[in-house]
Amino acid sequence: MIEISKKQSFKTVEKLGEAVYVDRKSKFIAHTKPVKSEQEALCFLQEMRSLYSDARHNVYAYIIDENNISRYSDDSEPSGTAGMPVLDVLKKEGIVNAVTVVTRYFGGTLLGTGGLVRAYSASASESVKNAGIITKILCDSYKVCTDYNFSGKIQHLLSAKDYFPEGTEYAEKVEFSVSVRKSETERFEKDIREVCAGKAEIIKGEEKYIAIKDGKEG
Repeated sequence: MIEISKKQSFKTVEKLGEAVYVDRKSKFIAHTKPVKSEQEALCFLQEMRSLYSDARHNVYAYIIDENNISRYSDDSEPSGTAGMPVLDVLKKEGIVNAVTVVTRYFGGTLLGTGGLVRAYSASASESVKNAGIITKILCDSYKVCTDYNFSGKIQHLLSAKDYFPEGTEYAEKVEFSVSVRKSETERFEKDIREVCAGKAEIIKGEEKYIAIKDGKEG
């Protein structure tokens, strides 16, 4: 199912990430999770509040690409010391469609404004890192069917160019499954026609997002 964003690409997180930070016996437990809507973000917040119902604070921040939504809460911490630093972590990484909740168990010693900002920022940042930053690229999916004598040329093409091969089936003919950036579809079809001397069947399918780990985009 296509994601709501419809952008050519955007950064988010891959999975649920957790981190723990301790300062003067105060314990900060941070969780970052990918979400597709504000409702999903709020459901995750409620889940964390239920899981850590005995904690003094469940600070949160989230950014949703649709309608450019960003929200945060200090959850009774001093204004500007908790929710905003967590939101700033997401903004600094350029991440959307993600929520971070930082649960604090008070250790009996006041950390001060600077200490709180550092603790919430550090725990949130580590949970984002552990969630795995990815770039999602909007692509069209393709099936390419051709004779066996062209399969080697297609394999070489797919490995040499920045396309996304997803599998090969060998039957009466060879069928390649490939995803291609929306901006590269014209070039892809031209490349296939050239290497197969026009003797390939090119079937364009649905659009979808392909996830590329941070720093790995071609």
